[in-house]
Amino acid sequence: MTRVLVTGAGGFIGHHLVSYLRARGYWVRGVDIKLPEYTPSSAHEFLLLDLRYWENCLAATEGIDEVYALAANMGGIGFIETNKAVIVRDNTLINMHSIEAARVNHVRRFLYTSSACIYPGYLQKSPEVTALREADAYPADPEDGYGWEKLYMERTCRHYTEDFGLETRTVRFHNIYGPLGTYDGGGEKSPAAICRKIALAAEDDVIEVWGDGEQTRSYCYIDDCVEGIYRLMRSDYREPLNLGRDELVSINGLVDIVAGIAGKRISKRYDLGKPQGVRGRNSDNTLLREVLGWEPGIALADGLRPTYEWIDEQVCSPAAASSASA
Repeated sequence: MTRVLVTGAGGFIGHHLVSYLRARGYWVRGVDIKLPEYTPSSAHEFLLLDLRYWENCLAATEGIDEVYALAANMGGIGFIETNKAVIVRDNTLINMHSIEAARVNHVRRFLYTSSACIYPGYLQKSPEVTALREADAYPADPEDGYGWEKLYMERTCRHYTEDFGLETRTVRFHNIYGPLGTYDGGGEKSPAAICRKIALAAEDDVIEVWGDGEQTRSYCYIDDCVEGIYRLMRSDYREPLNLGRDELVSINGLVDIVAGIAGKRISKRYDLGKPQGVRGRNSDNTLLREVLGWEPGIALADGLRPTYEWIDEQVCSPAAASSASA
């Protein structure tokens, strides 16, 4: 039985990935600084470890064949733009200690989870953005802080393969969403934030939208995400690869889809002073299809329905109401 480690297993994607790998017959060790928030982990073993520290990374990778490295300090655009030093410090320590410990402990494969935030800002100035190809990463101009540390770690993976023979894989996430993800507290992404606001809204209410709502994104449902991660790990492809949908939508459009799912009439109030990130970002899946013979297939509206229903249950259930009034 192949023994795998999922770091960041207490987080949204990591939690789903643990379940996916266990269902496929892997022995799974989950590691995080926290336990999963909403449902227990299905990992065979779960270790509470702070991976900023070298000795913890050695313990995490001991006896492991393959590492899925998802651990990171991150959140939504508001968090990313106001915590740059913390993000760069924490994630650099996690990343460097994790890959070096994997080398020392003779791990066979190491998959690093990067981000579409590595793509240059000068290519993302229009809502009608041209879909971003993997080769567009250079000349570099990534998201300040978070994007730079992701891009640096991509190069580190390449060098560990070239110099040490550690088989590395690198995936660039494009806005992953779905049930069991953070939906409040500042760490949530836009689909979860909008689902929460609409779940809490009454008929004909007004919700706040950051920016003018015309900024565009593509979103990838969690089930497609974990399958794509697994397919890349099993492939022979060593270069960074996009993992996202190429279904572009504006934030205004995202609000309208969720309102339709909720069956509510909702108006928008724009806050131009809040962080809104780049004007447009979309995934070019040409290389993804060539390398994996596959691409994410769950349409945005189809993925938003279970996401909204789960968040609605969290914030509007009797238990949630009792907690809020306590």
